[in-house]
Amino acid sequence: MSDRRTFMQQVLGGGTAMAVSGLVPSGRILGANDRVRFGLIGAGDRGKAIFKAAIKAPNTEAVAVADVYTRRLDEVKAIVPGVKTYSDFRRMLDDKSIDAVLIATPQHQHALNFVPAIQAGKDVYQEKTMAFNPDHARRMRHAFLASGRVVQVGIQSTSSAEQVRARELVHDNPMGRISAIHAHMYRNSPYGGWKRPIPADCNAQHIEWKAFEGEAALHPFDPNRYMNWRFYWDYSGGNVFENMVHQVGFWVKAMDLKIPERVSMSGANYFSPEMQVPDTMDVSMALPEKILFTWNSGFGSSYYGADEVVLGTDGAVVRDQRRGSVSYVSKPTRHYGAAVSAADVVGGGGDETEMHMQNFFDCVRSRKTPNCPFEIGFRSAVACEMAVASYRQGREVRWDAESEQIV
Repeated sequence: MSDRRTFMQQVLGGGTAMAVSGLVPSGRILGANDRVRFGLIGAGDRGKAIFKAAIKAPNTEAVAVADVYTRRLDEVKAIVPGVKTYSDFRRMLDDKSIDAVLIATPQHQHALNFVPAIQAGKDVYQEKTMAFNPDHARRMRHAFLASGRVVQVGIQSTSSAEQVRARELVHDNPMGRISAIHAHMYRNSPYGGWKRPIPADCNAQHIEWKAFEGEAALHPFDPNRYMNWRFYWDYSGGNVFENMVHQVGFWVKAMDLKIPERVSMSGANYFSPEMQVPDTMDVSMALPEKILFTWNSGFGSSYYGADEVVLGTDGAVVRDQRRGSVSYVSKPTRHYGAAVSAADVVGGGGDETEMHMQNFFDCVRSRKTPNCPFEIGFRSAVACEMAVASYRQGREVRWDAESEQIV
C-alpha cells in the first residue's frame, strides 16, 4: 500500500512534472513546439468527437485509427483521408512514431486497450468511465505506476472555468461544516437518447465480434448488442457510468474527495424496456470526509436538468449547468437559487472537450500532470462501480481500501 500512497501524492501534488522512468519504451522526446502524432482506438460517436477535437488542437497529426467495425474506419477516413486503419488496435500500437492514443471504446474494453497502450509507451487520453470494475482499475494502475506516461481521463469539466471557480469558492469562502453534496441529472428521453439504428452492414462480416466481446460473457453475434452496448450489463454501467461519473469527478477534483466508504443505489427501468440497465435511479455515497454525496437521475422528465450543490452550515456552492455558472451563497435558505449573482456566471469559456484535449497535448509535450489525472479517474470510477454493484446485488456495498475490493 505504500507504493499506492506515494503514487497518489505524486499525482495530486499540484501539477508537477512526471519523470519518465524508462521502464517502458518512451517514444519520441518531444519539445514544447513539436507536433504530436496520435491515433484513435474506438471510432463510434464519442470517438469521432474527441478525434475532431484532437485535430483542432494546434500542431497535432492524426496518424491512425483502430476499430472492430469496418464502417467506423471508413467514417474516420472520410475525416482524414490519409489516416491508417487497423481492425486490431495492437498493430497500431506497434507504430513507434505515434506519441499518444485516444481511447473511446465501450466501457468494458477500456482496460484492455489502456494497459497495452501504456506498455507500448504511448500517452493516453482515456474516455470515462475510466475502468469497468475494480479488477480493471487495479490492472490499469499497475500498468501506469512508474510508467512515466501522461494520462488524461475524459471528464472534460475538470478543464472548465467552472472547475476553477468551484475550487476557489469551496476553499476561499466560509462554508462551515460541509456535510452534503447533492447532484442530479435528468432528461426526457426513453433510452437516454442512446438507442442507435442497426446499419445494413452491421454483421459478422464487418465486425470483429470476439474482439468486441473481450473479457465479457460470450454470446452469439448480435448486432443490437454491438450498436446498443450501453443497454447491457456486460459492456456498460448505464447512466451511472455515462453521467454520474462526470458530476462525481467534478467534485472529486474540486474538493480532493476520496473513494466512498459505503454506497447504496436503488432504481428501476420505467421507460426503456430493451435496456438491462435502469433509467431511473438514486445513489447515496458516504464519503470518508464525513460528507454524504447523493445523486439521482431519470429519463422521464427534463425539469431538473443537471445541477449540483455543496451544502455547508455557513454557505453553499451551487453549480447550474444550464446557466454555466458556479456560485457561492452565504447563509443559504430554501430559495438559494435567487442568490446567484451575475459575477459568478462562468459561461462562454469554450468547448470543454476541446479545452480538455488541448490540455492533454500540452502535457504530452511538457510532461506535466493533466487536469484529470489517473487518480481522479480511478476514484471516480470506483465510486461508480460501487453504485452499480449495490444496485445489482440489492444491498449496500463497502470499499475495502486495503484489498481495493468492493465488499
